[in-house]
Amino acid sequence: MKYFLQLVLAGLTKGSIYALIALGYTMVYGIVKLINFAHGEIYMIGAFTALIIGGALQITTTLPPLLIFAISLGAAIFFSAGYGVTMEKIAYKPVRNAPRLTALISAIGMSLILQNYVRLAQTSDFLPFRSMIPDFKFLTAGKSLVTTTQLVILVTTFIVMILLTLLIKFSKIGKAMRATAQDKVMAQLVGIDINRVISITFAIGSATAAIGGVLIANHMGQINFYIGFLAGIKAFVAAVLGGIGSIPGAVLGSFVLGMTESFGAGYISSAYEDTFAFVILILILIFKPAGILGRNEIEKV
Repeated sequence: MKYFLQLVLAGLTKGSIYALIALGYTMVYGIVKLINFAHGEIYMIGAFTALIIGGALQITTTLPPLLIFAISLGAAIFFSAGYGVTMEKIAYKPVRNAPRLTALISAIGMSLILQNYVRLAQTSDFLPFRSMIPDFKFLTAGKSLVTTTQLVILVTTFIVMILLTLLIKFSKIGKAMRATAQDKVMAQLVGIDINRVISITFAIGSATAAIGGVLIANHMGQINFYIGFLAGIKAFVAAVLGGIGSIPGAVLGSFVLGMTESFGAGYISSAYEDTFAFVILILILIFKPAGILGRNEIEKV
């Protein structure tokens, strides 16, 4: 039972991180019908920003670790959101009305550019990431140990999902996002600045990815320039699994993927852990291409 509970906790932790990245994928796709394959690199940039800011504060100040964590997280969110908006303006806006293949190639190019930019600016080696969250251990169900970092990941993901849902359903910008996703031309006719809406969408998606990057770096204790690529691909799989374009679907798909990886690695083999995501992607594309909560769209020709 203890081993089972540990696998459940590991699956929930992975699923939470995938959800924070997948939310950006699904929001961008829902509005501009673009798969932003550079989104994983934004996650990676968020982690590196926290490493630099947090490391500098740990060396030069005597601030409490939680305050250092809060400052580092805020900086990561700010810089990642800036990168996301800039990337949209440079790489995606000029090809917004071009064939989808053009936008896809642009996204892949941005992914490679950001990877190599960080590799050259930092290093290709793994760098240690000193946790800024005091790590106390809690006893769950009498046997399974839960660390503070894992609890922070789960609680933060839950709060982010609730806030994002409320933002989209009840705020003015959320209504503008839904209108833009439904019909860009009609949204413009009723006075919505769709360029502003798209930029805000990229900023929000980049911010959630940055939160995931900082949290997982605190949990794992090391990062390198390549961590965003695989995490981004898996989050994309999670978004497709749940139904890309659907926020509840992205969250559901992320937790399904996280639990599948955890139990697959625990009961089959950890050597195939990264394989399970792609097996799921193949199966979902064969049997339910729209995803668990997705809806088939009728395209006029």
